[in-house]
Amino acid sequence: MSAHGSAAEGRITVRDIRQRKGGAPLVCLTAYTAPMAELLDPFCDILLVGDSVGMVVHGLPSTVGVTLDMMILHGRAVMRGSRRAMVVVDLPFGSCEGAPEAAFANAVRVLQETGAHAVKIECAPAVLGNVRYLVERGVPVMGHVGLRPQAVLAEGGFRARGREAEERLQVLSEMRGAIEAGVFALVVEGVAEALASEITTQCPVPTIGIGASAACDGQILVTEDMLGLFERSPRFVRRYGDLRGLVSSAVERYAADVAARRFPGSGETYFSARRKLGVPPVDIPAG
Repeated sequence: MSAHGSAAEGRITVRDIRQRKGGAPLVCLTAYTAPMAELLDPFCDILLVGDSVGMVVHGLPSTVGVTLDMMILHGRAVMRGSRRAMVVVDLPFGSCEGAPEAAFANAVRVLQETGAHAVKIECAPAVLGNVRYLVERGVPVMGHVGLRPQAVLAEGGFRARGREAEERLQVLSEMRGAIEAGVFALVVEGVAEALASEITTQCPVPTIGIGASAACDGQILVTEDMLGLFERSPRFVRRYGDLRGLVSSAVERYAADVAARRFPGSGETYFSARRKLGVPPVDIPAG
């Protein structure tokens, strides 16, 4: 067992992911907490500690406000809750756009302090040199092209990419740059279906689609979207549950029981349980 509570030999590795190109589709979901990671782990090849945590857990309007400390905190939690899946942690906005040495230091800190297996970087042209710098120094990097959430301020919102010829060429250029920089897999987000298929055909490493195409080598969704935690979700999300309804119903019933003094019951208090067992109450000395 490692310090992070997992047997290294039992984990899915970068090599395993690379070998899935064109094979059985990769199953990927986001995770931000230990309990959720434990539930997802048996079914997933990759658990992504996405900077979407800023919006999903912390209520931020975008991922721009997410910090390195936040990513490390949640990365540690996911590592503690998982045993089998590869854990990848997003490098948040501002952590890899500066000098290559600074980007490397941030990536190393994430890997060392969480025990995670790789980082994910949104592959804007300006950071591709840093991606190469990290990969050459032993940091496994998953790339991300298409709709890049960290560029939401510059792009003017969350908008699908690749409908126009110029955008298509730009996304393809990002893909080629990411491959040349050495990424081991590539998230393709929010692009036209034909473009996602084209990227997957040209890309020598596995592509992981989100709002892209079933032709990708794998798929990822934000888990809370997929489970129906939020009232609204992106068009590309298929809801596999109604977590929002389940939580609301459970809390409503709890509130009703508290208001009617039905909770706690006699079997849900410590001294009642002791009496049922024939154990006399414990006298606690005053002072």
